[in-house]
Amino acid sequence: MASDVIGSKHAEAPLTLDQAPPKTLGALDQGAFWANLAVSLLGFSFALFLINPLLDDNPLTFTAALLACLVGSLVGTAMVGLAAVPGAQTGQPAMVLLRGLFGARLSSVPTVLNIIQMIGWGAFELWVIAMGAQAIFGPSIPYAVWAIGAGVLTTALTIYPLGVIRLIRRFVTVGVIISMIWFAVVFIRDTPAQVGGSWDAFMPAMDFVIALSVSWVPVAADYARHSRSSRAAFTGVVGGYTIAQVACLAVGVYAVALAGHDAVLGDPTTVFAPFVAAPLGALFFGMLVLRETDQSFANVYSTAMSLQNLMPRVDRRIFSVAVGALTTAVALVVDVNSYGAFLGIIGAVFVPMLGVLAVDYFLLGHGKDWDTSENAPSRWLMVAPWLLGFATWWLLAAPSEVSWWARIWNGVREVIGFTPQPWMSAAVGAFLVAGLVTLGLGALRRRR
Repeated sequence: MASDVIGSKHAEAPLTLDQAPPKTLGALDQGAFWANLAVSLLGFSFALFLINPLLDDNPLTFTAALLACLVGSLVGTAMVGLAAVPGAQTGQPAMVLLRGLFGARLSSVPTVLNIIQMIGWGAFELWVIAMGAQAIFGPSIPYAVWAIGAGVLTTALTIYPLGVIRLIRRFVTVGVIISMIWFAVVFIRDTPAQVGGSWDAFMPAMDFVIALSVSWVPVAADYARHSRSSRAAFTGVVGGYTIAQVACLAVGVYAVALAGHDAVLGDPTTVFAPFVAAPLGALFFGMLVLRETDQSFANVYSTAMSLQNLMPRVDRRIFSVAVGALTTAVALVVDVNSYGAFLGIIGAVFVPMLGVLAVDYFLLGHGKDWDTSENAPSRWLMVAPWLLGFATWWLLAAPSEVSWWARIWNGVREVIGFTPQPWMSAAVGAFLVAGLVTLGLGALRRRR
């Protein structure tokens, strides 16, 4: 009977960690889900930083920007795919997997950080949805009404997460594809061809795209745990997310040109104007606004999964309702623009952590006996490569928008006499340093 439930294509996600997850999602389910996550309303405005990541007078050529987008997406989604595979193999959500890396008690530290950032990003998505709706219908309906409505819908979706993913594959993805094709045709027709530019900022642009992708590293296993195979989980992430992100940013390049670079830099939501102004724009942009709830759904549901690492026998639906209410409240009272800079600091935590996990799980062979029990022993040694990778990220990254944080790392660079070069990637550097240090520690253990 248990195997029938696990294999049923209509089975739902278990309510507690004591129950086995159903393996119902194939490569198409995963691919459609991740493709939808890659298409973000403000992702269109991010094209400004793709074409001119240094915000100077020397933007990239259109060809260079597209290549940076493609390479950055492939690198970033490969990292997300690596994070998904252990979830498919063990059946455990992302933060529970960290018990095997750090031990049960130590895993609570990244779990709490992930909860903070997921609530923040969830609130940010509700803000985006509300602003998108106002771009279509005007200010006659207050922002709070749209934000609360989006919060209620988001919370409802988290109750039946696997059903939502299947719904996305069958219906939502089709609407997104049609909308994106429509806007691409209209924008290419109305936008003059870009001339000039150089390849000088290729690496910073690629690093920016990598950072967009790897923001999903700490949640990948929450959905991959329901995959029918590791291959389905990995290919779904890499294929679906890469194709959709390249398309989103390419359309965004034209939308930013139509809206005006300076206007988008001052207010990212001004990028919505060309979409609404296009023929049938309100209809197709409305589809994208409604689809944005899959972003807030993923944030709220993964927050519930993270909370279950701390309280494994609490019904995930209770967590989902509580998190949905909290996320909506945050969206109503917090300046999400200023909060975004803080979220960037937390986001840098998870790329080096993935480097440690990938090496320890795949290369050092610990995946064979990965201990995700509530009594998993603490592994303090794994903290060292994680912290070194985190430090590498901020030594290589552009200065943070948080002034006191930027002063700290500028001071560290001065002390050690290091100046980051334009060709250096913070994401790749942090991943490699964390992974290589972990590999070295593994070699020392073998010698002993």
